Amino acid sequence: MTRYLNRDHIALVTAVVGPLAVAAVLLLVRSRISNTDVALVLVVVVVGVAALGSRPAGLLAALSSAVWFDFFFTHPYQRLAITGSEDVRTAVLLVLVGTAVTEIAVRARRLKEATVEDARCLALVHDTAKLAQAAGSADQVVEHVRGQLVELLGLRGCRFEYGSLLGRPPRMEQDGTLVVAGEPWDVERRGLPDEEIELRAFGNGHYFGRFLLRPVPGVKPPLKVRLVAVTLADQTGAALDTSAG
Repeated sequence: MTRYLNRDHIALVTAVVGPLAVAAVLLLVRSRISNTDVALVLVVVVVGVAALGSRPAGLLAALSSAVWFDFFFTHPYQRLAITGSEDVRTAVLLVLVGTAVTEIAVRARRLKEATVEDARCLALVHDTAKLAQAAGSADQVVEHVRGQLVELLGLRGCRFEYGSLLGRPPRMEQDGTLVVAGEPWDVERRGLPDEEIELRAFGNGHYFGRFLLRPVPGVKPPLKVRLVAVTLADQTGAALDTSAG
């Protein structure tokens, strides 16, 4: 998550500075390049910013590109004013095309991230299944899944508690939903609470223990990620059931 926040911040800065820097370079050949070509180059900058960051960054880059196009390449120069109708159309198209390619780039980025996330989740489940078959002790599976849950949910920590059900901590249910003090908790809106969350491990219908998750408050793991966490807990329960048998 921190990586994506940093990338978005960089993209926002680039959205402001990038078009200005490119426009300044193109200014050196203003007499030998058409305004249409300038606009096309600036669109490329917008695409790069949108691919790097978020939708706001791409839209900001499109507006920034239009401003510097107007300031440096339309009469009167060095003023935010356009007198030629063709330049007006070019500036408007620059914003419109920049907005359109931003939307395309953002959607492509989200699709790529979703694909990578799905592959990562599948790999976690697959690795645990292999370990459960090969491990000489169910404790190995418990420790393995504990580490996986920390990585998957971005936790501050996680521990496993055998057999007991003390207190009423927030609980992650089998359908991936969260219950706090007996009431549903909206993870998508509120993020994870600032207290340990119980994730129970069942095997063949028997309760064997629970993972106690220490989340980073406010983090919002999507439902499919929470369902993978439940699956990992179930695999742990199955390993413990096999070991007990």
